[in-house]
Amino acid sequence: MKRFNRVTQSGTLTHTTVELGIHQRIRSRQRITLSTGEEALMDIERGITLRDGDQLASEAGEVVTVVSAPETVSVVRTDDLHLLARVCYHLGNRHVPLQITPAWVSYLHDHVLDAMVVGLGAEVATEHAPFEPENGAYGGQSHSHSHSHSH
Repeated sequence: MKRFNRVTQSGTLTHTTVELGIHQRIRSRQRITLSTGEEALMDIERGITLRDGDQLASEAGEVVTVVSAPETVSVVRTDDLHLLARVCYHLGNRHVPLQITPAWVSYLHDHVLDAMVVGLGAEVATEHAPFEPENGAYGGQSHSHSHSHSH
């Protein structure tokens, strides 16, 4: 079985991908299924959150590209920035992982949280989309294409 044991920023164009949801992208060791249908083992350094477009390298030098799988998310869109900030505050106060943009915020779908957000005066839509939450202020290494690390 192939073993992918490191995250790389090689930039190598790959046709083989691995589609992972957020819970899979925060786990360091697990069985994965490549887009070719082949089973493999992912065994990377603990504490890394994989992001869409990151690449995993195998011991043999093979590279696969990580694709963020679509998931059921709740999305709050509003032109009222104060309301959007309040929504982020109340969700963050409950330690809910959030994907935050200037125009909207999303979280993994939860009907109880949706009711709270509606109670704050915002509208919530349920969508099926990739989820890329913030890492948090105190940790959670991630890899992205805007910077590089040497490993």
